Amino acid sequence: MSVEIRVCDPRSDADEWNRYVDRSDGTNPFFRAEALELQAEDTGSTPHLLAGFKGQEPVGVFPVFEYARGPVTGAFSPAPHSWTAYLGPALLNVDKLKQRKADRRIKRFLEGCLGWIDEEISPLYSKFVTGEFADVRPFVWNGYDIEPGYTYVVDLDGSEDELLDGFSSDARSNIRNADDDRYAIEEGDADDVGRIVERVRERYESQGQPFGLSADFAQSLYETLPDGAIRPYVCRVDGEFLGGILVVESDRTRYRWQGGVKPDADVDVAINDLLDWHVMRDGLSEGADEYDLVGAGVPSINRYKAKFNPRLVTTYEITAGAFGIDLLVDRYQKHR
Repeated sequence: MSVEIRVCDPRSDADEWNRYVDRSDGTNPFFRAEALELQAEDTGSTPHLLAGFKGQEPVGVFPVFEYARGPVTGAFSPAPHSWTAYLGPALLNVDKLKQRKADRRIKRFLEGCLGWIDEEISPLYSKFVTGEFADVRPFVWNGYDIEPGYTYVVDLDGSEDELLDGFSSDARSNIRNADDDRYAIEEGDADDVGRIVERVRERYESQGQPFGLSADFAQSLYETLPDGAIRPYVCRVDGEFLGGILVVESDRTRYRWQGGVKPDADVDVAINDLLDWHVMRDGLSEGADEYDLVGAGVPSINRYKAKFNPRLVTTYEITAGAFGIDLLVDRYQKHR
């Protein structure tokens, strides 16, 4: 039996779609219907929520954004320059299958989605970024180019002491010797979401780099998604806000989405070490399996992230189509 591809409406079918998202181990809060609508609105694109079925059994979800301006048409997941975490396809009800059947189901699901994209969108350019989807072979078989990316993931298992013992000596010292009376780390509110994003923006601009995430978009996600999906961890020293990390949380994974930039203030408190430690410690106590540090491709930043004893995980950027279309998308986004 082939896999049927159905398109869910992000509003009228939101509850149904979110049930599929919740049942998949390879999704995160950005897959939810309300988050997809916000991404589409923020980027001027049209969301298509593709769901695959074998009979009545859901087998996968694949949110795709159609971007069209004049002769330029693109298919993206996540939306172009949305600054969200990984999207792309995610699977349901596959782990229980033997490998031969699983391979066949994944192939049919992806080929059904790619066929729908070709027929309904006819993109000149396609770009999908996946973080927890390992079997990208069907994309290769259908003429897509695969570029590996990398991230660091810390496994949250054992006790707090065992987790901390795996850190580098300087990280352990910074955490254990911090003066508890000097600093406070807590989960903030929507205003703190904005503060964290603006702090990241300032750091990018100081380095001459563009930063496309708006505080309004991040705050809308915080206010629209279920409680706990976006967690703004903030650090205050002597009562002053000095840094923070926006954490995205799924059932099994915490993602270090934005923040953690080096503070401008000269203080004798290792703010980011303490922030990351509290995020991991809380995740461990709440039953999370892992902490994705979101990225391992910048050597200067890798040195910091590697001190938490992570494992290296491969992500994928999947593209197809005319060279240069992505540059036109860049120009449009900057104009907006």
